[in-house]
Amino acid sequence: MGPADLYGILEKLPQKKDENLLVGYNSDDDAAVYMINDTEVIIQTVDFFPPNVSDPYIFGKIAATNAVSDIFAMGGDVTLALNILAFPKNGDKDILSNILKGGQEVVNAAGGIIAGGHTISDNSVKYGLSVTGKVKLDGLIKNNTVNAGDHLILTKPLGVGIIVSAYNAGEATEENFEKAVKSMTTLNRTASEVMRKYGVSACTDVTGFGLLGHLKEMLNDKFSAIVSVNKLPIIDGAYEYAQQFLTTGGGQKNREYLEDSIDFKIDDYAMEEILYDPQTSGGLLISISEDKALSLVKELREKGVTANDIGVITDKQEYSIKVN
Repeated sequence: MGPADLYGILEKLPQKKDENLLVGYNSDDDAAVYMINDTEVIIQTVDFFPPNVSDPYIFGKIAATNAVSDIFAMGGDVTLALNILAFPKNGDKDILSNILKGGQEVVNAAGGIIAGGHTISDNSVKYGLSVTGKVKLDGLIKNNTVNAGDHLILTKPLGVGIIVSAYNAGEATEENFEKAVKSMTTLNRTASEVMRKYGVSACTDVTGFGLLGHLKEMLNDKFSAIVSVNKLPIIDGAYEYAQQFLTTGGGQKNREYLEDSIDFKIDDYAMEEILYDPQTSGGLLISISEDKALSLVKELREKGVTANDIGVITDKQEYSIKVN
């Protein structure tokens, strides 16, 4: 569902008060956070979706990588996961097995275990995980605690949604599609472990609301941001496919919701689409003070992680985000 639909529904639901619930759905953060003792919290998240690739094993890996990402975005370690699966009653059990195998391998690599799950019969396949993580209270990283002057570091290239859409339409090359798959199946674990050393201000992972949507959440209506398009990492082919209007419905929903908040100083429809493009299992978007930004980028790159300094946080302006 689009962000406008979600916000309209959630704001009407009764929220039980609990002083131990530090982050709930009345926040725009990546996951729920609940205090279990004076020094530790658990992080709880859930994500599932229908296949975006034809290979069931790769789909399982993508869905699981995407689901555990929220834990890493908040500075936590993955501990436990439960499978969520909808599958046709008479479907090929080899497909089912390969989906679960892909998910199992990812959770293992993320440092957690799969302890069970729930499966229902459905006409269409859907898969994902409910994931629990943990972190020390003083190590918790929220998404809306940015500071003016912070630099914005992005740890994966953009364009996944556009490339998958183009590939499914028979227009994307195998090489570019494989680059998108590699991005979607790369865990944010290393990026998270590195950023924890630097006392970052805030972090989120870039997923369904696109770079601009998740950045707007980080600003929390208290700050603005400037994004420099010439600094954006973009998967090969995404810009060209966007020029051919091979875009996504999710991207259009993001545009409709966000366009009044964005001041585009560029005249480039394709680049706008990349900025609105929903990312499946996207990278971390890290807000960090200027004096630490260069060192963080350097160490991330040394560890094999994409790391681009793509913009800055400013005091509140007329528009939430200016794109140069």
